[in-house]
Amino acid sequence: MQKKTKGIVISYIRYKETSIIVKVFTRELGLKSYIINGVRSSTGKSKMALYQPLTQLDLVVYDKEGAGLNRVSEAKLHLPYQLIPFDFIRSGIAMFVAEVLAKSIFENYQNEQLYDFLESALAHLDHVDAKLAIYPLVFLFEMSNYLGFAPSDAASFFDEIIQEIKSPAQLISERDALDIIIAESFSCNQTIPSSVRKGLLDHFLVFYSQHLEDNNPWKSVKVLRQLIS
Repeated sequence: MQKKTKGIVISYIRYKETSIIVKVFTRELGLKSYIINGVRSSTGKSKMALYQPLTQLDLVVYDKEGAGLNRVSEAKLHLPYQLIPFDFIRSGIAMFVAEVLAKSIFENYQNEQLYDFLESALAHLDHVDAKLAIYPLVFLFEMSNYLGFAPSDAASFFDEIIQEIKSPAQLISERDALDIIIAESFSCNQTIPSSVRKGLLDHFLVFYSQHLEDNNPWKSVKVLRQLIS
C-alpha cells in the first residue's frame, strides 16, 4: 500500500554498488528504513542530495506491514534550507542533532508531536536570529521533553548525574544557566560563558546516555565543542 507522509532523514548507509539504505523519521509512520536503488549512479532517477541527514522530504512510500525494508515511490524536497548547508557552524550543529536523533529514535517509533518539534527546531537553526552557541543545549533539553525524561528544573537534572560532576565549584553557574535555558528555550538571549556551556553539554551527554542506555561514544561532539567555544 502506498502512503503519503513527511519525513526527516536521519542517516544512510551504502548498499551494494549504487544503492543506499536510508533511515527516515516520518510523521505518520514513525522511523522507517527504505532502500533507494541506483541513487549513487549517474543515471539514477533519485539524487543523493535528497538523502543527506536532516533533509526534510515529502514522500510517497510503500508501507508493507512486517517488512524490514520498504521502498520510496516518490521523494521531493519539503523545505530547502537557506543557511544550514552553507554555514559550517550550523552544519556542525546539524550533524550533532542528527546523531542525537539516531541514538534516540528506534525503528517504527512514531511521535507526531516530536516530529512537529523537530520541524520547528530545524527551522530555527536555519534562521539568521538563532543563538548558535546555546542551540545544542536548548535542543537537548527540549528533545528530552518529547522523549519523556526531561528534568523539571536544574536541581532535579543535577540530582540525576551528581556522581558525574567533577567540578562542584562550577555547579552553581551551570545550574543557574540551565534554569534560564529551561525557562526561555530558543528565545534565550542571555550570554552564557563558554566554560559553563561546555560543562552543561558534557552533563547532558551523560544524562542522555543514562536514559537511553547507550554508552557508545558521541562521534560529532569533538567538532561541536570547537564550534560552540
